[in-house]
Amino acid sequence: MEKVLTITLNPAIDVSTTIPALLPEKKLRCSAPSFEPGGGGVNVSRVLHKIGYPSTAMFMAGGHTGQFFTELVEKEDIETLVVPIEGSTRQNLIVHDGSNYLQYRFGMPGPDIAEREWRNCLLMLKNAKDFSYTVISGSNPAGVPPDFYAEAADIVKAKGSKLILDTSGDALKFALEEGVFLAKPNLGELSHLAGGAELDANSVVEAARVVINKSNCEVLVVSMGAAGAMLITANEYYHQPAPTIKIKSTVGAGDSMVAGIIIGMQKQLPWKDVLKYGVAAGTAATINAGSGLCTRENLDKVRSFFIVNTEETI
Repeated sequence: MEKVLTITLNPAIDVSTTIPALLPEKKLRCSAPSFEPGGGGVNVSRVLHKIGYPSTAMFMAGGHTGQFFTELVEKEDIETLVVPIEGSTRQNLIVHDGSNYLQYRFGMPGPDIAEREWRNCLLMLKNAKDFSYTVISGSNPAGVPPDFYAEAADIVKAKGSKLILDTSGDALKFALEEGVFLAKPNLGELSHLAGGAELDANSVVEAARVVINKSNCEVLVVSMGAAGAMLITANEYYHQPAPTIKIKSTVGAGDSMVAGIIIGMQKQLPWKDVLKYGVAAGTAATINAGSGLCTRENLDKVRSFFIVNTEETI
Protein backbone atom coordinates (compact mmCIF):
# COMPACT_ATOMS: atom_id res chain seq x y z
CA MET A 1 0.00 0.00 0.00
CA GLU A 2 1.10 3.56 -0.67
CA LYS A 3 1.98 5.64 2.39
CA VAL A 4 -0.35 8.41 3.57
CA LEU A 5 0.45 11.33 5.88
CA THR A 6 -2.38 13.44 7.29
CA ILE A 7 -1.85 16.87 8.88
CA THR A 8 -4.29 18.50 11.33
CA LEU A 9 -3.53 21.97 12.66
CA ASN A 10 -6.66 22.43 14.78
CA PRO A 11 -7.66 19.02 16.21
CA ALA A 12 -10.35 18.58 18.83
CA ILE A 13 -11.66 16.05 21.29
CA ASP A 14 -15.23 15.33 20.18
CA VAL A 15 -17.47 14.82 23.22
CA SER A 16 -20.83 13.22 22.31
CA THR A 17 -23.85 12.78 24.53
CA THR A 18 -27.66 12.43 24.39
CA ILE A 19 -30.36 14.31 26.30
CA PRO A 20 -34.10 13.52 26.57
CA ALA A 21 -35.01 16.97 25.23
CA LEU A 22 -33.34 20.36 24.77
CA LEU A 23 -35.09 22.81 27.11
CA PRO A 24 -34.01 26.26 28.34
CA GLU A 25 -33.40 26.99 32.01
CA LYS A 26 -33.52 23.30 32.91
CA LYS A 27 -30.88 20.98 34.29
CA LEU A 28 -30.49 18.52 31.42
CA ARG A 29 -29.50 14.96 32.27
CA CYS A 30 -26.94 13.71 29.78
CA SER A 31 -26.05 10.16 28.86
CA ALA A 32 -22.52 8.93 29.55
CA PRO A 33 -20.30 10.88 27.14
CA SER A 34 -18.07 9.34 24.51
CA PHE A 35 -14.68 10.88 23.72
CA GLU A 36 -13.15 10.57 20.28
CA PRO A 37 -10.25 12.34 18.54
CA GLY A 38 -11.49 14.69 15.85
CA GLY A 39 -10.25 17.19 13.29
CA GLY A 40 -9.92 16.92 9.53
CA GLY A 41 -6.71 15.00 8.97
CA VAL A 42 -7.05 12.87 12.09
CA ASN A 43 -10.52 11.82 10.97
CA VAL A 44 -9.13 10.86 7.55
CA SER A 45 -6.51 8.68 9.27
CA ARG A 46 -9.17 7.11 11.51
CA VAL A 47 -11.36 6.17 8.55
CA LEU A 48 -8.42 4.78 6.58
CA HIS A 49 -7.49 2.63 9.57
CA LYS A 50 -11.07 1.37 10.00
CA ILE A 51 -11.09 0.23 6.34
CA GLY A 52 -7.65 -1.38 6.57
CA TYR A 53 -5.36 1.30 5.11
CA PRO A 54 -2.53 2.54 7.36
CA SER A 55 -1.50 6.18 7.65
CA THR A 56 0.50 8.51 9.86
CA ALA A 57 -1.34 11.37 11.59
CA MET A 58 0.60 14.58 12.25
CA PHE A 59 -1.18 17.07 14.53
CA MET A 60 -0.60 19.87 16.99
CA ALA A 61 -1.40 19.07 20.62
CA GLY A 62 -0.92 20.80 23.97
CA GLY A 63 -2.01 20.82 27.59
CA HIS A 64 -3.83 18.04 29.44
CA THR A 65 -6.41 17.83 26.65
CA GLY A 66 -3.62 17.47 24.10
CA GLN A 67 -2.16 14.55 26.04
CA PHE A 68 -5.60 12.92 26.22
CA PHE A 69 -6.15 13.58 22.51
CA THR A 70 -2.85 11.89 21.63
CA GLU A 71 -3.78 8.89 23.78
CA LEU A 72 -7.13 8.61 21.98
CA VAL A 73 -5.44 8.57 18.56
CA GLU A 74 -2.77 6.07 19.59
CA LYS A 75 -5.44 3.86 21.19
CA GLU A 76 -6.77 3.33 17.65
CA ASP A 77 -3.32 2.04 16.59
CA ILE A 78 -2.65 5.03 14.35
CA GLU A 79 0.97 6.13 14.00
CA THR A 80 1.43 9.72 15.17
CA LEU A 81 3.77 12.68 14.71
CA VAL A 82 2.93 15.19 17.45
CA VAL A 83 3.82 18.88 17.15
CA PRO A 84 3.88 20.21 20.75
CA ILE A 85 2.18 23.55 21.46
CA GLU A 86 1.77 25.62 24.62
CA GLY A 87 -1.98 26.10 24.25
CA SER A 88 -4.53 23.45 25.16
CA THR A 89 -6.15 21.28 22.51
CA ARG A 90 -9.81 22.25 22.11
CA GLN A 91 -12.94 20.21 22.74
CA ASN A 92 -16.18 20.10 20.75
CA LEU A 93 -19.59 19.06 22.06
CA ILE A 94 -22.12 17.06 20.03
CA VAL A 95 -25.56 16.74 21.65
CA HIS A 96 -28.39 14.52 20.39
CA ASP A 97 -31.93 15.51 21.32
CA GLY A 98 -33.85 12.28 21.97
CA SER A 99 -37.24 13.95 21.60
CA ASN A 100 -36.83 14.90 17.94
CA TYR A 101 -33.57 13.17 16.84
CA LEU A 102 -31.94 16.52 16.05
CA GLN A 103 -28.22 17.02 16.54
CA TYR A 104 -26.57 20.11 18.00
CA ARG A 105 -22.88 20.75 17.41
CA PHE A 106 -20.90 23.19 19.57
CA GLY A 107 -17.46 23.99 18.16
CA MET A 108 -15.00 25.52 20.63
CA PRO A 109 -12.21 27.86 19.51
CA GLY A 110 -8.76 26.39 19.24
CA PRO A 111 -5.59 27.75 20.88
CA ASP A 112 -3.46 30.51 19.41
CA ILE A 113 -0.49 29.00 17.59
CA ALA A 114 2.88 30.72 17.96
CA GLU A 115 5.10 31.22 14.91
CA ARG A 116 7.75 28.85 16.25
CA GLU A 117 5.06 26.17 16.64
CA TRP A 118 3.73 26.27 13.09
CA ARG A 119 7.27 26.52 11.78
CA ASN A 120 8.08 23.36 13.78
CA CYS A 121 5.18 21.72 11.96
CA LEU A 122 6.72 22.65 8.60
CA LEU A 123 10.11 21.37 9.78
CA MET A 124 8.57 18.08 10.89
CA LEU A 125 6.89 17.79 7.49
CA LYS A 126 10.20 18.45 5.75
CA ASN A 127 11.94 15.77 7.84
CA ALA A 128 9.15 13.20 7.58
CA LYS A 129 9.79 9.99 5.70
CA ASP A 130 8.45 9.78 2.17
CA PHE A 131 4.69 9.57 1.64
CA SER A 132 2.79 9.00 -1.60
CA TYR A 133 -0.13 11.17 -0.40
CA THR A 134 -0.11 14.09 2.03
CA VAL A 135 -3.50 15.28 3.31
CA ILE A 136 -3.94 18.68 4.96
CA SER A 137 -7.47 18.94 6.25
CA GLY A 138 -9.46 21.00 8.74
CA SER A 139 -9.83 24.55 9.97
CA ASN A 140 -6.96 27.00 10.30
CA PRO A 141 -6.22 27.93 13.94
CA ALA A 142 -5.48 31.46 15.10
CA GLY A 143 -1.87 32.44 14.59
CA VAL A 144 -1.24 30.26 11.53
CA PRO A 145 -0.93 32.52 8.45
CA PRO A 146 -2.61 31.48 5.17
CA ASP A 147 0.76 31.23 3.44
CA PHE A 148 1.61 28.33 5.77
CA TYR A 149 -0.32 26.21 3.29
CA ALA A 150 1.71 27.49 0.36
CA GLU A 151 4.94 26.63 2.19
CA ALA A 152 3.56 23.20 3.07
CA ALA A 153 2.53 22.66 -0.55
CA ASP A 154 6.03 23.56 -1.70
CA ILE A 155 7.57 21.05 0.74
CA VAL A 156 5.18 18.29 -0.31
CA LYS A 157 5.86 18.96 -3.98
CA ALA A 158 9.63 18.85 -3.40
CA LYS A 159 9.23 15.46 -1.70
CA GLY A 160 7.36 14.07 -4.71
CA SER A 161 4.16 13.50 -2.72
CA LYS A 162 0.62 14.26 -3.94
CA LEU A 163 -1.04 16.94 -1.81
CA ILE A 164 -4.75 16.55 -1.04
CA LEU A 165 -6.22 19.69 0.52
CA ASP A 166 -9.53 20.12 2.34
CA THR A 167 -9.68 23.59 3.87
CA SER A 168 -11.21 26.96 3.01
CA GLY A 169 -10.67 30.69 2.62
CA ASP A 170 -7.27 32.21 2.05
CA ALA A 171 -5.55 29.00 3.17
CA LEU A 172 -7.09 27.18 0.21
CA LYS A 173 -6.31 30.05 -2.14
CA PHE A 174 -2.62 30.27 -1.15
CA ALA A 175 -2.12 26.53 -1.47
CA LEU A 176 -3.74 26.42 -4.91
CA GLU A 177 -1.42 29.16 -6.09
CA GLU A 178 1.59 27.09 -5.01
CA GLY A 179 0.19 23.81 -6.34
CA VAL A 180 -1.88 20.89 -5.06
CA PHE A 181 -2.82 17.58 -6.61
CA LEU A 182 -6.44 17.50 -5.42
CA ALA A 183 -8.63 19.96 -3.52
CA LYS A 184 -12.12 19.42 -2.10
CA PRO A 185 -14.05 22.70 -1.94
CA ASN A 186 -17.81 22.95 -1.43
CA LEU A 187 -20.03 25.02 -3.72
CA GLY A 188 -19.52 28.22 -1.74
CA GLU A 189 -15.74 27.85 -1.67
CA LEU A 190 -15.62 27.05 -5.40
CA SER A 191 -17.73 30.12 -6.10
CA HIS A 192 -15.27 32.29 -4.18
CA LEU A 193 -12.29 30.79 -6.00
CA ALA A 194 -13.89 31.19 -9.43
CA GLY A 195 -14.82 34.84 -8.99
CA GLY A 196 -17.76 35.11 -6.64
CA ALA A 197 -20.78 34.23 -8.79
CA GLU A 198 -23.34 32.00 -7.07
CA LEU A 199 -23.13 28.47 -8.41
CA ASP A 200 -25.60 25.70 -9.01
CA ALA A 201 -25.00 22.12 -10.16
CA ASN A 202 -25.15 23.18 -13.83
CA SER A 203 -22.29 25.68 -13.50
CA VAL A 204 -19.91 23.65 -11.34
CA VAL A 205 -17.83 22.20 -14.19
CA GLU A 206 -17.19 25.55 -15.84
CA ALA A 207 -16.25 27.19 -12.53
CA ALA A 208 -14.01 24.27 -11.54
CA ARG A 209 -12.13 24.45 -14.81
CA VAL A 210 -11.58 28.17 -14.31
CA VAL A 211 -9.87 27.31 -11.02
CA ILE A 212 -7.91 24.39 -12.52
CA ASN A 213 -6.69 26.49 -15.44
CA LYS A 214 -5.53 29.41 -13.31
CA SER A 215 -4.17 27.31 -10.44
CA ASN A 216 -1.63 24.55 -10.11
CA CYS A 217 -4.26 21.89 -9.42
CA GLU A 218 -5.08 18.66 -11.25
CA VAL A 219 -8.35 17.55 -9.64
CA LEU A 220 -11.24 19.27 -7.88
CA VAL A 221 -13.84 17.29 -5.96
CA VAL A 222 -16.78 19.58 -5.22
CA SER A 223 -19.01 18.46 -2.35
CA MET A 224 -22.66 19.41 -2.85
CA GLY A 225 -24.39 18.09 0.26
CA ALA A 226 -27.44 15.95 -0.45
CA ALA A 227 -26.72 16.29 -4.19
CA GLY A 228 -23.53 14.25 -3.75
CA ALA A 229 -20.34 15.47 -5.37
CA MET A 230 -18.63 16.19 -8.66
CA LEU A 231 -15.07 15.37 -9.70
CA ILE A 232 -13.54 17.59 -12.36
CA THR A 233 -10.21 17.50 -14.18
CA ALA A 234 -9.07 19.46 -17.22
CA ASN A 235 -10.52 16.76 -19.49
CA GLU A 236 -13.09 14.79 -17.48
CA TYR A 237 -15.98 15.38 -15.12
CA TYR A 238 -18.34 13.10 -13.21
CA HIS A 239 -21.30 13.60 -10.91
CA GLN A 240 -22.22 11.07 -8.24
CA PRO A 241 -25.51 11.62 -6.35
CA ALA A 242 -25.63 10.47 -2.75
CA PRO A 243 -28.11 7.69 -1.93
CA THR A 244 -31.12 8.71 0.14
CA ILE A 245 -30.72 7.47 3.70
CA LYS A 246 -31.77 8.54 7.18
CA ILE A 247 -28.99 10.80 8.44
CA LYS A 248 -28.01 10.40 12.09
CA SER A 249 -24.92 12.61 12.11
CA THR A 250 -22.91 14.67 9.65
CA VAL A 251 -19.78 14.78 11.84
CA GLY A 252 -16.75 13.77 9.76
CA ALA A 253 -18.70 13.11 6.55
CA GLY A 254 -16.36 15.30 4.51
CA ASP A 255 -13.29 13.71 6.07
CA SER A 256 -14.71 10.26 5.36
CA MET A 257 -15.18 11.32 1.73
CA VAL A 258 -11.51 12.28 1.51
CA ALA A 259 -10.53 8.89 2.93
CA GLY A 260 -12.75 7.15 0.36
CA ILE A 261 -11.12 9.13 -2.44
CA ILE A 262 -7.67 8.05 -1.23
CA ILE A 263 -8.78 4.41 -1.13
CA GLY A 264 -10.09 4.69 -4.69
CA MET A 265 -6.80 6.18 -5.86
CA GLN A 266 -4.79 3.49 -4.07
CA LYS A 267 -6.86 0.91 -5.92
CA GLN A 268 -5.89 2.76 -9.14
CA LEU A 269 -9.53 3.05 -10.18
CA PRO A 270 -10.71 5.43 -12.92
CA TRP A 271 -11.81 8.85 -11.69
CA LYS A 272 -15.53 8.10 -11.90
CA ASP A 273 -15.08 5.18 -9.51
CA VAL A 274 -12.75 7.13 -7.23
CA LEU A 275 -15.62 9.61 -6.87
CA LYS A 276 -18.04 6.77 -6.06
CA TYR A 277 -15.76 5.57 -3.30
CA GLY A 278 -15.61 9.08 -1.89
CA VAL A 279 -19.37 9.65 -1.93
CA ALA A 280 -19.99 6.18 -0.51
CA ALA A 281 -17.59 6.79 2.38
CA GLY A 282 -19.02 10.24 3.09
CA THR A 283 -22.55 8.86 3.08
CA ALA A 284 -21.51 5.92 5.28
CA ALA A 285 -20.36 8.38 7.96
CA THR A 286 -23.88 9.80 8.27
CA ILE A 287 -25.35 6.42 9.24
CA ASN A 288 -23.61 6.55 12.63
CA ALA A 289 -24.71 8.80 15.47
CA GLY A 290 -22.08 10.99 17.12
CA SER A 291 -18.60 11.11 15.63
CA GLY A 292 -18.21 7.45 14.70
CA LEU A 293 -17.25 8.27 11.09
CA CYS A 294 -17.31 5.80 8.22
CA THR A 295 -16.95 2.13 9.13
CA ARG A 296 -16.18 -0.83 6.90
CA GLU A 297 -19.66 -2.27 7.53
CA ASN A 298 -21.50 0.93 6.61
CA LEU A 299 -19.25 1.56 3.62
CA ASP A 300 -20.18 -1.87 2.29
CA LYS A 301 -23.87 -1.08 2.84
CA VAL A 302 -23.67 2.16 0.89
CA ARG A 303 -21.51 0.67 -1.84
CA SER A 304 -24.27 -1.85 -2.50
CA PHE A 305 -26.07 1.10 -4.14
CA PHE A 306 -23.16 1.63 -6.50
CA ILE A 307 -21.44 -0.61 -9.01
CA VAL A 308 -17.82 0.46 -8.59
CA ASN A 309 -16.13 -2.60 -9.98
CA THR A 310 -17.50 -6.10 -9.59
CA GLU A 311 -13.99 -7.47 -9.12
CA GLU A 312 -13.12 -5.04 -6.33
CA THR A 313 -13.89 -5.87 -2.71
CA ILE A 314 -12.92 -4.18 0.52
